[in-house]
Amino acid sequence: MLITVMTGAGISTESGIPDYRGPRGLWRRDPDHEKLVTIGYYLADPEIRRRSWEFRRGNPARDAAPNGAHRALVELERAGRLDRLITQNVDGLHQRAGSDPERVLELHGNMFGVVCVGCGGRSTLDEALARLDAGEDDPACRECGGILKTTTVMFGENLPEEVVAEAVEATERAEVFVAIGTSLQVMPAASLAALAVRRGARLIVVNAEPTPYDDLAAEVIRDPIGEAVPRLVARLAG
Repeated sequence: MLITVMTGAGISTESGIPDYRGPRGLWRRDPDHEKLVTIGYYLADPEIRRRSWEFRRGNPARDAAPNGAHRALVELERAGRLDRLITQNVDGLHQRAGSDPERVLELHGNMFGVVCVGCGGRSTLDEALARLDAGEDDPACRECGGILKTTTVMFGENLPEEVVAEAVEATERAEVFVAIGTSLQVMPAASLAALAVRRGARLIVVNAEPTPYDDLAAEVIRDPIGEAVPRLVARLAG
């Protein structure tokens, strides 16, 4: 049985990382926060960039530890069942839990790298934050003076084509497609659930709130993710 898993913010909430759209999500508490992760606002406004860097500095994902759900997916991989682990998250917790980085497809990038939008030069988040600590509010590229941003896909940016293509291929060959902790509202990631069903896969949705694809699912699980995923993995890996 070949299994493809897609994870969203809900899998990381038990690691202390708030989601965006849930009942206590970041955007419900601070709707203006969306500007910090929208490329048009970010490029146009130095103040938005300053606030965005401060958000990165205080992001709980920097010190978060994987939880039982992350670790359970490592066990699914070790059992030889997991084909690819598609994630909408940028927190790197799957890799920290022990998932093979070659199997993890980060649709929205990773928050721990930094790239220049001008010359494409690369550095790290730690380097950028060190410059903030040294007094720079909006650190510029040391090579060309261009604007720096984390290697996350902001709203208004395209997803990385190669990663999307690999995610589609993994979805098309899956016999079981498991969506964990994702609202299945952000396109094109959400459409993978429907694609899996069209290709004959059994869809399992693990999410606290209803999703637009629940009606297509063979199974919908509402239990807390930290409990539900280990139980589900034990069943699928057996």
